Amino acid sequence: MPELPEVETMVRGIRETMVGRHIRELRQCPCSCRPLTLSPAFDEMAQRCRGREVIAVRRIAKRVVIDLKSGDSFVIEPRMTGLMLLTDPPDREHLRLEWRMTGGGPSASVWFWDRRGLGVVRLCDAEELARRLGGDALGKDALLMTELDWREVCQRTARPIKVALLDQKLVAGIGNLYASEILHESRISPLRPTNKLTNPQIARLHSATQHVLNEAIKYEGSTLGDGTYRNALNESGGYQNSHRVYDREELLCPTCQQSKIIRIVQAQRSTFYCRKCQPK
Repeated sequence: MPELPEVETMVRGIRETMVGRHIRELRQCPCSCRPLTLSPAFDEMAQRCRGREVIAVRRIAKRVVIDLKSGDSFVIEPRMTGLMLLTDPPDREHLRLEWRMTGGGPSASVWFWDRRGLGVVRLCDAEELARRLGGDALGKDALLMTELDWREVCQRTARPIKVALLDQKLVAGIGNLYASEILHESRISPLRPTNKLTNPQIARLHSATQHVLNEAIKYEGSTLGDGTYRNALNESGGYQNSHRVYDREELLCPTCQQSKIIRIVQAQRSTFYCRKCQPK
């Protein structure tokens, strides 16, 4: 589930603990559940990062990137249930990796926790990082998109706009939850062909993307009913209290107060919207 706001919150949560310190040890936690995807194999990964200084912690799309002074970078994809934590994991059964940092104090370790084991952790050199995440591998980050960028992107596809928003090669960082929220604030039907958006609609799409994502970051992401997503201190996000359409099927639209939110399926994903606020 973690999307751009949740991953940005993870990055901000662990940055102070890691940057400027050295990795004393990378430890693989005992876990009998489905294993993570690790590349390279754990022993090589642990050897390459031991004693290395962390010089940056940043986000690329929906990935946490930890840059080492050696030129290597950890690229962590939380996927559905992965979390970066400093303390108090939801349970210890699903702890996967521990970065033990030099220096003492309560934040001497950073943990990767993943209930379903769908996460991916890679240690990439500069060339592999550029190949995987640079060039045309990803679209421009959603928070960095200008209105002109949106106009150019929207001409590339005739797919419904909701489906297009999930294509990370068009726009990086938006997932299913925030796509529904952005389109509602934009007053755009999720069924509208992307290349048929008018300039006023594209302007609203740009504005809504900035507003929704920045508000979600401000409130440290969305913790849904399953309680899976937590910030680095194992606390719930708060943006779920501001959702206007996502997972609100059959509830009265809080915007127009006249129509009920409906749910449809697009590209095998649930889409929530209001027919009155977002006419086709």
